[in-house]
Amino acid sequence: MAKKQRGAEDVANSGGDRRPWLGSHLSIAGGMHHALEAAETLGCDCVQVFTKNQRQWKSKPLAEGDVMAWKAGIERLGWTDRRNRVVSHNSYLVNMASPDSEGWEKSVTLQRDELERCEALGIPACVAHPGAHLESKRKPGEPNVLGVAPTPAEEKGLGRIVAALDRLERETRGFEVRTALENTVGSGTNLGYDPGHLAWIRDRVAAPERVGFCFDTCHAVAAGHDMSTVTKAQSVLARLDATCGLDQVIAVHLNDSVGDLGSRKDRHAHIGHGTCGIPCFEAVLGVPAWQEIPMVLETEKEGGLDGRSWDAINLEMLGSLSPRA
Repeated sequence: MAKKQRGAEDVANSGGDRRPWLGSHLSIAGGMHHALEAAETLGCDCVQVFTKNQRQWKSKPLAEGDVMAWKAGIERLGWTDRRNRVVSHNSYLVNMASPDSEGWEKSVTLQRDELERCEALGIPACVAHPGAHLESKRKPGEPNVLGVAPTPAEEKGLGRIVAALDRLERETRGFEVRTALENTVGSGTNLGYDPGHLAWIRDRVAAPERVGFCFDTCHAVAAGHDMSTVTKAQSVLARLDATCGLDQVIAVHLNDSVGDLGSRKDRHAHIGHGTCGIPCFEAVLGVPAWQEIPMVLETEKEGGLDGRSWDAINLEMLGSLSPRA
């Protein structure tokens, strides 16, 4: 049986209970509102969705009926006044760091569509991978160098991301939706494996209030940030705070890592089945600034144990690690 759904009124009357909001990335197959129904069945406090097919450059505009069904689902869940319980993830095709003018233009156009969809649906945050600069690729197995200034090639890529975000801000001025730049594992020439990259971007955009961050536990560990003990996890979070600001993180991805520390492999494992370490999740779940933002799973759905879905199992595990559990 699903646990009781906590809506806006529950939170408002909870006497200061700021436990983590736990949820999952759920399918919009058959209509976006079905993700909300699945979230309710699982007893989620929040949800992440795609607003379109994430692997296509073009898609049909949102139908009025789809928007109405989505908003009706939000109201039914009691999330109307707490709409930051929902976060979107953009298309995997977007590369705002591309040095190719045509590719950059297509990426900016696609990202604008993502923001327009979020605005129409009332989704306040759109998670985006920063992008890949596509120059001077490193050798396989070569580790990320953390805590240093970006290389010249990286800095050029970061500059192109700033230009993209500035143009998007001009073209969507007045929108409430924010772009949440996500940390990455640093595979290939992907930027964002170091929090300094993310801070570099926000420090230079014309409208920093339109930009926030998303922290992914798997990505952090696979990038080389050791969170396997309480002390090490706190150190990673302290550096994130010093560079980006924990209060500027507006979404969290709770994924364990198949790849080893510093492997630069973006492969998600079920909670407690990977290399992040339980202290990693305890530390992340305990950040006071993150107690009322979406914290979602992006783990595999297939399978499960004893007739229970992996989402249910992972959410239960996270709940047991949460403050006030």
